[in-house]
Amino acid sequence: MEALVLTLSRPETTDAVTRGAGRLMAALGYAPLLEVTLPNGRRADIMAVGPRGQITIVEVKSGIADFRADQKWGDYLPFCDAFYFAVAPEFPEGVLPPEPGLIVADAFDGAVVREPPATPLVGARRKALTIAFARLAAMRALGSTP
Repeated sequence: MEALVLTLSRPETTDAVTRGAGRLMAALGYAPLLEVTLPNGRRADIMAVGPRGQITIVEVKSGIADFRADQKWGDYLPFCDAFYFAVAPEFPEGVLPPEPGLIVADAFDGAVVREPPATPLVGARRKALTIAFARLAAMRALGSTP
């Protein structure tokens, strides 16, 4: 019997990993939003607020080429308490830097493989980000964008 190997396109991989990482964040008690623009103009693939107000950003990488072409992940760090990369199961983990957290995900679920270092936000920045997050979520719930 031959094994069937499915190869997903880059957009399909991105969608699958994003969906699984978002589901993981929700299962961990976070409220995730996709494609959140930060005050510095960068766009977080997933931004999630935890039950105690902690802010996590997840950057989805569809493959090695995507990671190598996009080295702006350090620009997200001033806007979160924790930062993760999320990748598909077949992604070679050794390519990624060791500092950020790591989530391995598919279209159905994900798992935290490596926890990130805790880098607590300053109170004023946390408040501003939390208010912006809540406003964005409310606008999206109404079907409009700010």
